[in-house]
Amino acid sequence: MLPDLNDLDQFRAALSAAPAADETAVSGAEQRNGQLTKPPGALGRLEDLAIWYAGWRGDARPVLDAPQVIVFAGNHGVTAQGVSAFPAEVTAQMVLNFQHGGAAVNQLAKAAGAKMDVHALDLDRPTADFTKSAALTKAELLTALQTGWNAVDPTSDLLVVGEMGIGNTTPAAAIGNALFGGSAADWTGRGTGVDDDGLANKTRVVAEGVALHGDTQDGLEILRCLGGREIAAMAGAIAAARVLRIPVILDGFICCAAAACLTRVSGDALDHAVAGHQSAESAHAALLTHMGKEPLLALGLRLGEGSGGALAINIVKAAVACHSGMATFAEAGVSDG
Repeated sequence: MLPDLNDLDQFRAALSAAPAADETAVSGAEQRNGQLTKPPGALGRLEDLAIWYAGWRGDARPVLDAPQVIVFAGNHGVTAQGVSAFPAEVTAQMVLNFQHGGAAVNQLAKAAGAKMDVHALDLDRPTADFTKSAALTKAELLTALQTGWNAVDPTSDLLVVGEMGIGNTTPAAAIGNALFGGSAADWTGRGTGVDDDGLANKTRVVAEGVALHGDTQDGLEILRCLGGREIAAMAGAIAAARVLRIPVILDGFICCAAAACLTRVSGDALDHAVAGHQSAESAHAALLTHMGKEPLLALGLRLGEGSGGALAINIVKAAVACHSGMATFAEAGVSDG
């Protein structure tokens, strides 16, 4: 079970002390994989996925039947700088769409057999404009982390987290820039479709935010100063899954920006996570490279919501089904040469 999360130091301690994968299960899964009715390596990355999954579930022959998708929503004060092609009111409107089952992620979660939950975080109270002050206070950061931490169902066996928040590719770009360096232009993309002037303005905003807050390498402080409530909630949920040894499929640029902050708290914070896809947002590929994550899919998605991660659930399900359901050579009476 998860410990209560009462302060940021406790969050850091819980993540740093989180258990590793079960090496006995990994070894057993590797042995089983070598005995299945196929040539060695014939299923490619599916084999690696199944063994990775087995290790985190502590079972050499695991079953995957209870995935969870959580969408967190928040609003951003930095939208006052004109960084998005859509108004902030769309965040609340889309939350209703999620709750009524009408969004893309609802369909993808349903297709994957996943339970889906939605958490809106103080939509009537946007974060502060990070070009003028920290986006969140320490108390607000803790509250958002707690929301994500407590949203994870301990009985789930795979987790995808997604987001909704008009303007939130701007804080994600700022987080990437603050964590990994380079210029604001390296990290800033068109998001929901801003024009050239909008992109130039958005790049300016990212540069100003990083100049104001980017002198720290503390992941939680970067998350507090440049992030948002839904971004912090995703980080909280990913961390909770790490403590519970629930494997995670990372979604796109914004989700990965949240996850990357955790690597500054603990170097192995994302060992339980795979990248579901590489999105069309321009800096996502660079972010994945810095994180050492190879995406499972690259379909040009740029929707957010957890959509790419939810789509990739079926890939992991297929890997586990092949690994646990296939017969061994001995069971099938097939000669293994």
